[in-house]
Amino acid sequence: MKPIVLIAAAAIAAAGLAACMEVQQTATPVKQGKYQGKPDTAPWDNEPLAGGPKWNKGDRAGWEDQIKKRQLAQHEDRRIYQ
Repeated sequence: MKPIVLIAAAAIAAAGLAACMEVQQTATPVKQGKYQGKPDTAPWDNEPLAGGPKWNKGDRAGWEDQIKKRQLAQHEDRRIYQ
């Protein structure tokens, strides 16, 4: 009975330690020193969200205006005194 318990305990311990191992999760081989993700675009080049603020795609001034309005609405002191 004792050998079975020891074997079971060793198997559980081995499985528990194996679960702690960190495996690199990449779809392609890693190229050292090179960025692997997609390049970022400017925020004003994206489409506005459906329920969010409106600006035209590619219009930097309109996008910045929406950001300023949102920041003004989030600060109560600024909203009250302006």
